[in-house]
Amino acid sequence: MKTNIKKIQIISIIFFLAAVIFLSIFIVSKIVKPAAPSSDERSEKLILGFSQIGSESAWRTRNTQSIFEAASEYDIQIIFDDAQQKQENQLKAIRSFIVYQVDVIAFVPIVEDGWDNVLQEAKDAGIPVILVDRQINADPSLYAGFLGEDGLEEGRRAARFLVNKCRNRKDTVSIYEMAGTENSSVVRDRAKGFREIISTDPKFQIIHSEDGDFLRSRGKEIAEKLITNSFKKDGLYFEGQKIDAVYSHNDSMTLGMLDTIDYYGVRTKDTIIISVDAEQKSIDALTEGKLNCVVECNPNLGSMLMALVKQIAMGESIPRVTYNYETVFTEDDDFSTYEPRGY
Repeated sequence: MKTNIKKIQIISIIFFLAAVIFLSIFIVSKIVKPAAPSSDERSEKLILGFSQIGSESAWRTRNTQSIFEAASEYDIQIIFDDAQQKQENQLKAIRSFIVYQVDVIAFVPIVEDGWDNVLQEAKDAGIPVILVDRQINADPSLYAGFLGEDGLEEGRRAARFLVNKCRNRKDTVSIYEMAGTENSSVVRDRAKGFREIISTDPKFQIIHSEDGDFLRSRGKEIAEKLITNSFKKDGLYFEGQKIDAVYSHNDSMTLGMLDTIDYYGVRTKDTIIISVDAEQKSIDALTEGKLNCVVECNPNLGSMLMALVKQIAMGESIPRVTYNYETVFTEDDDFSTYEPRGY
């Protein structure tokens, strides 16, 4: 009898231990089993690393605002860097985006050269890159595409206005060019497009091209140098030769030049002044008769960029080149139809 009781006790202990072991395994399995992703995790935001060259003008500020506004609409998170006009800052920023493992990188290249190594690093990390506003000299396989303005066409539009305005003129048209940042694609293209058109008529001659770095302060300096070197109030002169037309690569430099012209009281009614960008202040100057033509460079690239970011993040290819819509404003327009520019 005692033997049976012992057997029953042993069997009970075995069942009890087995139950404890089973329960322990069940509990541990519940602890270590990964939880299913929540709906929030499945819809995690795309992350865009974006490097802007700076905030040198109202145009650039609006360009940045457009991108942030569109990112909010598209539910895309931005890690932003202001390069403050220095390429080395952009290189550091792009490398930090790679370390952070963003989904897409977009940047406005300050200059054309010097990007191959960092773009190869991004490619090796599997992060696609989109160029914005300016193009570069690099292996095309290192970046997905370009979004921005057609600088060549902007230069052509400026030249077409000048050629048309001077169509009945027989004597030489002396042109002074205020160019933007040296070694940037937009400067090269705006200069090339302009020359392409005026080269068809030898009366159009560019007597000097000055690097104004797209800055209002440089526009002021350039105009002051022209004015103080000539000591004349009937127009602008370069080395004794009267300037018939000024072709400025952006509004900031143009507005800086106008500031100095107004300060010294120089009469430039007979000087044809053409600018590029179409900020509100340059449109105001156009309606006041201080400018003759403003070629638009549209800063509102945000929505187009975010659409490309979404597309490329899904593994789809994007166009190699995407241009924004742009127009031209001239002294012959009906100014009453103008709408506020917003920048």
